[in-house]
Amino acid sequence: MNPAAQRQPDPALTDAQMASRVAAGDQGAFRLLMKRHNQAMFRTARSILRDDAEAEDAVQEAYLQAYRTMGGFRGDAKLSTWLLSIVANESLGRLRRRQRRATVISLEGESPVEREEALEETVATPEDGPETETLRAEARRLLERKIDQLPEAFRTVFVLRAVQELDVDDTAAALGIAEATVRTRFFRARALLRESLSREIDLAHEDAFLFLGERCDRIVARVLARLAEAPPGGT
Repeated sequence: MNPAAQRQPDPALTDAQMASRVAAGDQGAFRLLMKRHNQAMFRTARSILRDDAEAEDAVQEAYLQAYRTMGGFRGDAKLSTWLLSIVANESLGRLRRRQRRATVISLEGESPVEREEALEETVATPEDGPETETLRAEARRLLERKIDQLPEAFRTVFVLRAVQELDVDDTAAALGIAEATVRTRFFRARALLRESLSREIDLAHEDAFLFLGERCDRIVARVLARLAEAPPGGT
């Protein structure tokens, strides 16, 4: 077996050093590289495709492309930016193919306007415990769904800037767009999210502290029971 594939690379290797080793066939370095960039790669693919399984497929294909072309990486940009540009292009290609298939198959087609769903924003309390963890998980799911509702161009920029915390220039390089476009789309994405969440909070106000169902029945039953226990004419 190739000795290069057996070496355990130092986790402190820089991206440039890892790229050099990967290009030389060091699979251990490639494994470390993937673990270092998996989250960013998946988030980018997921923001474009809005499907976990297909995002995973896109990330895998992007890594294979990167592995085959690593020898051409010259370090003009960060390795992370180079990888993100590959997975973004792969994901966009998949999205275009999916949309073409949908156009052929669907009789009605899909509206280009993103539909807003009525979702309540849940805010976790600072206390630790299972209930807090449940609230945090629910809040995360609701936020992910809200991000999914953003238009495609805004959604990907928002994920890279706000979730992945990339700089404006790195985001622009990864997506192949101007820095001014990144700023504009990010600003618009945040405005759309604020508007959407504010609307859902307003709707949730109508349902806050409802006195229906089991609680209502329980109070009624207790009052009637107390009345039945009280002596006639009692106070």
